[in-house]
Amino acid sequence: MSDKLPGFFDGTEMPTAGWWEALWPDPAGVLATVGVKPGMEVIDLCSGDGWFTLQIAKIARHVIAVDIDPDLLQVARYRLTENGLTNCDFISANAYDLARLWIDPVDFVFLANAFHGVPDRERLVGAVLNALKPSGQFAVVNWHQCPREQTTVLGEPRGPRTELRMSPEQTIKAGESGGLKFKELVDVPPYHYGVVCERV
Repeated sequence: MSDKLPGFFDGTEMPTAGWWEALWPDPAGVLATVGVKPGMEVIDLCSGDGWFTLQIAKIARHVIAVDIDPDLLQVARYRLTENGLTNCDFISANAYDLARLWIDPVDFVFLANAFHGVPDRERLVGAVLNALKPSGQFAVVNWHQCPREQTTVLGEPRGPRTELRMSPEQTIKAGESGGLKFKELVDVPPYHYGVVCERV
């Protein structure tokens, strides 16, 4: 993004692999829950160090990892190379420019743990809409709107500050305000939900 997103760490350092594994022991299951399927062309938006990018690459025909931080993308690139996967492109850029960054429309855009920190959500959703094929889907995985003290990982409170957290209704409204149609709300245990919208 044009400004560094607060992200779900709210300005602190990115987690270690052990932290990710504790929070998301089954990333492939999360992807299946929100609707990522074999044969899809998928954008992993604000992909960070590639925890989900790796699993998307194992499922989808092709994945495009987009993040503003080139160092995190380098970690993601290493993850995929280490696993022998070559069906991924890595783009370090502003997510608002998504449709310009990748001109071929995609089937699915996935965004986890970042939407609460987007300064202009309507603008971002509009960019996602323009990057999707007709009937393409946008999945936002967000922390539940509960006190941060209740979302502990490895014994410590984690996630964005309580006041930054969004309800499912707020996330749905943001998707619709950007031109997408709400499709589905899914539970992503232990601390998240997923809102899936589509281009119609």
